[in-house]
Amino acid sequence: MLEPMYLGILVGTVLVLMAAFSSLLAARFGAPLLLLFLSIGLVAGEDGLGLHFDNAGLAYFIGSMALAIILFDSGIGTPMAAFRQSAAPALTLATLGVPITAAVFGLAAHYILHIPPLQGLLLGSIVGSTDAAAVFFLLRIGGINVRDRVRSTLEVESGSNDPMAIFLTITFVEILRGKGGLDALDWHVLVLFLRQMGLGLVAGLAGGWVIGRLLNRLRLERGLVPIFTLTLAMLLFAATGAADGSGFLATYVAGLVTGNSRIRSGPTLRQFSDGLTWLAQIIMFLVLGLLATPSQFGAIALPALGLAAVLIFVARPIAVWFCMLPFDFTSRETAFISWVGLRGSVSILLAIVPLIGGIDQNRILFNTAFIVVLASLMAQGWTIGFVARRLGLIVPRKIGPVEKFELELPGTATHELLSYRVVPGSPVARGERLPRWARPSLVIRDGQSMSYQYAGRLQANDYVYLFIASRYPRLLDRLFASPVELGPDDTDFFGDFPVDPKRPMRFLAAAYDVALDERIAARPIGDYMVERLGGRAEYGDRVPVGPIELIVRDTDESGAILAAGLALDPDASRETEITLFLNLRGWWRRLSRDRRAASEPAPMAETRPADLPSPLVAEKEVG
Repeated sequence: MLEPMYLGILVGTVLVLMAAFSSLLAARFGAPLLLLFLSIGLVAGEDGLGLHFDNAGLAYFIGSMALAIILFDSGIGTPMAAFRQSAAPALTLATLGVPITAAVFGLAAHYILHIPPLQGLLLGSIVGSTDAAAVFFLLRIGGINVRDRVRSTLEVESGSNDPMAIFLTITFVEILRGKGGLDALDWHVLVLFLRQMGLGLVAGLAGGWVIGRLLNRLRLERGLVPIFTLTLAMLLFAATGAADGSGFLATYVAGLVTGNSRIRSGPTLRQFSDGLTWLAQIIMFLVLGLLATPSQFGAIALPALGLAAVLIFVARPIAVWFCMLPFDFTSRETAFISWVGLRGSVSILLAIVPLIGGIDQNRILFNTAFIVVLASLMAQGWTIGFVARRLGLIVPRKIGPVEKFELELPGTATHELLSYRVVPGSPVARGERLPRWARPSLVIRDGQSMSYQYAGRLQANDYVYLFIASRYPRLLDRLFASPVELGPDDTDFFGDFPVDPKRPMRFLAAAYDVALDERIAARPIGDYMVERLGGRAEYGDRVPVGPIELIVRDTDESGAILAAGLALDPDASRETEITLFLNLRGWWRRLSRDRRAASEPAPMAETRPADLPSPLVAEKEVG
């Protein structure tokens, strides 16, 4: 009688182990991890190894629980600085972009699948959101290094657009179950949306604050802290949903608030949450793969692939272009954001809702959504790195890899105990002095522990322990990082040579015959660049000035420029703008630049770096 139980455990653990090992293949070959997980579920399912699983309600329950855990961890892993930097464009995509995508896709589904318009809108809502797990994995683990604002926009969008897709899907299912039509979309739906999102936001903010306060006030055993926190997050998810709010939005916001609070046992919580999130992803993807029946895909494959093309090349680009109009992204960055619109587990999970509601008996919507997800992961997931390079968006890394460990220290939430390994070639290994606020408490060399005063100059492979305030680790990472090896493309990216951002603009005007107002000519180069960039500079930003282009090579935490480069022939390396993705700010900036160029006198013959006034060139090249 117990044999079925053991057999179920055996099969389940084998599938989880196969999925865990598949992550090594994903990291090696750049494959979307979700695609491998789904494939394992499909192979093990009814048309593969013969495991029969057809319980849509149980699959939706498991998927919802797993998604809540994933969203909470996504919030914890999003720094508040990155959220502030990209909040406006990301939330615009997460709210307005989803219904635009659903509307365009739904119209195409109505004509291609010959289904009623309302079912087309339902299918568009199902595939309307991007997948946080796939986006986070490809951008963070896949080695694709793009500008911070672009990456943050994609990550925040993928973590926050699920509630909108879930709301639209459930709303259309309820309307269809009530045998309503398009006329049922009245103001009551708007009231329902405002109530769900409003309650979700308020509950998330309050819940995150309460979780942070409880963690700092209660003297819990260290092993209980992550269990206590995630249980509170799930309680928040369930309570918000029971109150007719968006539980998914509440858990994401609560994770964002908790992760950016000074809490005790923060490293322990993050490590446990990260591991549990991997398990939740694996279980959810396997269950969704088991629920599908690949033998049914043949009848709907061609129309579904056509709809996938509409989603990738029409619906998503239109939504991104419209949402990005007010924001200062280049056309190439907007095109990249459009391409990184991977569909994943949430779309398959939402495709279960019509099954539960009894309006997709022949599984047309479910199978179509599944094929669209597979096509999106294969077409977009495998080509993100290629597209980023073709668009010229790969940014050289500021620092190399860092070997760092966060150690739990009882009794404080405002300081951290960090352990660094001194890698060969790092600044500290080359003799760079540590700041006074970062004096090591302990140095371990060749297995021997010693004080910093006794150890003397730090050597390669030393282990250094430091007890510092929580706002300083990013500054230390630069000192302990391995050296960055710049290739030819990186040198082109940074410009022909460095310039000192503290020097006044008049040196540029004199060297390149650039007509500048006297007030601007007296300003430091760095201050002028920050002003042109809207008040905050970001690593890799470029500012055209007449026949040259200034490039941001390094910034501090406030966005002030620490190092800059100068390109003598910027047009030679600048990619062609993509007309479809031009935005209002970019259009106005180009128009102003063209007018200014038309009124300026023709520039003199090109001046080489050797002819520049010596104060302009920095003493040491940075980056």
